[in-house]
Amino acid sequence: MDKNKVSFDRHPCTTLCYIEKDGKYLMMHRVKKQKDINKDKWVGIGGHFEWGESPEECLLREAEEETGLTLVSYSLRGIITFISDKADCAAEYMFLYTACGFEGELRECDEGNLEWVEKEDVYKLPIWEGDKLFFRLLEEGRPFFSLKLRYEGGRLAEAVCDGKRVENIILTMGDNGDIFNK
Repeated sequence: MDKNKVSFDRHPCTTLCYIEKDGKYLMMHRVKKQKDINKDKWVGIGGHFEWGESPEECLLREAEEETGLTLVSYSLRGIITFISDKADCAAEYMFLYTACGFEGELRECDEGNLEWVEKEDVYKLPIWEGDKLFFRLLEEGRPFFSLKLRYEGGRLAEAVCDGKRVENIILTMGDNGDIFNK
């Protein structure tokens, strides 16, 4: 395929990575870009695929660009289908990674402020409601999952995990980490 014939300005595939260290996640407070669907939210690092990239190549490039770090140990944990009536594409497919090994020195990012946040404090930050679901799945040690998150006006309207609809989303997120009705 000739890449000059297809626009990949906003490729529908992205990576999202939570780097772990000493019981903390490296989080980015998205406050530096004016036009940003994540404006003022706390998210992991990552971004859109470039032409011809694999998920791993995108992950490694984005990690270096946004943090200055070279990831040396990372795992693909899930695929998230993100749908929002405020997005500029029909659906975004996020390859969710965690990383526990890296080299280099953390540097300033032009997309937001980077900060190490205690894992239990992540829920207190302004994050997407659906992020709470995948953080619970990560805490449960789920080896891999597929999570569909559909937003209407910034509100989580639908969540489907591994083909099962998550009902009463806020009510099902108890202290035991269980996000599903049994």
